[in-house]
Amino acid sequence: MEEAWKLFGSVEPGWPRVQAICDWVHGSIRFDYANASPLLTALDVYEARTGVCRDYTHLAMTFCRAFNIPCRYAFGYLPDIGVVPPDAPMDFCAWFEAYLEGRWWTFDPRNNEPRTGRVVCGRGRDALDVAMVTTYGPAQFQSMTVWADEA
Repeated sequence: MEEAWKLFGSVEPGWPRVQAICDWVHGSIRFDYANASPLLTALDVYEARTGVCRDYTHLAMTFCRAFNIPCRYAFGYLPDIGVVPPDAPMDFCAWFEAYLEGRWWTFDPRNNEPRTGRVVCGRGRDALDVAMVTTYGPAQFQSMTVWADEA
């Protein structure tokens, strides 16, 4: 909480503060699949300055919650509509929604730009609430293809 207030306490409350948090997380954390772990905390990510989209989201949500800004974790697919497609095929992605001005708004500290066509698979307090995959017993992934087109 102390760090959140030090970094963002002077920013106008509401939308400007949430966007400032996303800007800071986007600019301060390095994306790296090699360091991905479901055991990382927001503090771990803050200190290591590296993570994946889930980690960016958890850190931004932690800062928001320090200001009593209601927020919820969301994950799903993020199509390449309107942006230059990345080298890798579309994958799961995490972002969050903050409750401002009487409704939920999408914020994405990993990509930090407006995107079209998010496909929400789950929402919850954090990634533990809405695990991307949960299996009981042996499982062997065969294949999956997901696409999204602008209508």
